[in-house]
Amino acid sequence: MFLTISTTGTDRRPATDLGFLLHKHPDKAQAFSTSYGTAHVLYPEATAEHCTAALLLEVDTVALVRRGKGKGRGGAPDAALAQYVNDRPYAASSLLAVALSSVFSSALHGVCRARPELPRQPRPLRIEVPALPARGGPALVSRLFEPLGWTVTADPVALDTEFPAWGDSRYVRLVLEAGTLTLAEALRHLYVLLPVLDDAKHYWVSSDEVDKLLRAGEGWLPGHPEQKLITSRYLSRRWSLTRRATERLELVRLAEADDTDVEQLDNAVEAETEAEERPAPLAVQRRDAILAELRASGAARVLDLGCGQGQLVQELLRDPSFTEIVGVDVSMRALTIASRRLRLDRMGERQAARVKLLQGSLAYSDKRLKGYDAAVLSEVIEHLDLPRLPALEYAVFDVARPRTVLVTTPNVEYNVRWESLPAGHVRHGDHRFEWTREEFRAWAGKVAARHGYGVDFRPVGPDDPEVGPPTQMAVFTAHPVKEAKAA
Repeated sequence: MFLTISTTGTDRRPATDLGFLLHKHPDKAQAFSTSYGTAHVLYPEATAEHCTAALLLEVDTVALVRRGKGKGRGGAPDAALAQYVNDRPYAASSLLAVALSSVFSSALHGVCRARPELPRQPRPLRIEVPALPARGGPALVSRLFEPLGWTVTADPVALDTEFPAWGDSRYVRLVLEAGTLTLAEALRHLYVLLPVLDDAKHYWVSSDEVDKLLRAGEGWLPGHPEQKLITSRYLSRRWSLTRRATERLELVRLAEADDTDVEQLDNAVEAETEAEERPAPLAVQRRDAILAELRASGAARVLDLGCGQGQLVQELLRDPSFTEIVGVDVSMRALTIASRRLRLDRMGERQAARVKLLQGSLAYSDKRLKGYDAAVLSEVIEHLDLPRLPALEYAVFDVARPRTVLVTTPNVEYNVRWESLPAGHVRHGDHRFEWTREEFRAWAGKVAARHGYGVDFRPVGPDDPEVGPPTQMAVFTAHPVKEAKAA
């Protein structure tokens, strides 16, 4: 990654003042270690008339992968290779933004101990980034930088100069020019907007990123016409963080308008947020959704396939309309815990006759599971290796063949909303894959077609307009004709 900062000088203000501002001597080439490689600072030119400082970030791609340990989405054959083959060493991104804040920290904060007056002085600036990912194209680049006082040149980079018909890539060569900005302002603009244009961050976005954004955006972000887009992308579209940042930016805007105490308003918003009623845990919402579908189907005899420690079985027992409940799991330890949870050894005879716990693998046909009204596979399929799914499909939909089958599984698109989940990680270490809504619907549609079922889909949990619900549910209903044929 490469970035240059240039300025011109006058008799009273030599261009080499840039060295004082950056705290890097023009006569030295310096190297700085970062978490992801080495940042080099050098000056291609340094005279009283013209001075250019260059930041070259040499990315260690292996270190980048190692820092992002953890399982990603399964079922993608190129996922492992993509960790090593990408644009990170070449195109400006959050990696370069972090290097800017680290190597030019004093300049970013407007501090110059040797010449305290320099940081406050606007000066002619020219910044060039040879390769910048721009999700939104040159038009978005202009919309982001022009309101801040920059003259913008964003030339698209062709996909291949030998094949112009292929069109432009998502990269641009960016040149920014301004004569009325301080160096600190310019660096803060870059620190925020480079990862915004890339629309991706190489590290986990936590709550402290809100404070970083507000500090770097002080004086320009509250009134920026693209504030919502900047805030959302900078915070990796994490809804709760974006909302918090937006509220605080609005407070700043209001405070500037009527000279109100920002800290007082900020504390009031935090108190109001903490006082908001917390929604029920997702596991509870999921069980409620399953129970509602089972009641709507009229099922009386229900299979809980992959019942784990018996939470759903326990809920089913509380409803007398479910006359027979069978929990099945491959793990004897889980079944032992379920038995204790249900207190089977203390249960009355009539109640005990309603429930049964069986050990069995869902990848094998089991005649004991035939003839039931409904079967539930709640957060089960993602724990199987993808090649074993056809065996489960045959055992459930062809051999057991209940009238109704409910399948729930995580929606991987929603993972960006989990503040505690590092980017690229699955929700549980044992998950072999997590599907998008489109992938789940495609699988469920094929299963239904092969086995004579209809299928509908239900959201479980808050249905985010952008990424959907945290859990997705498929409701399979056997076609009567196929039922009669099977009988």
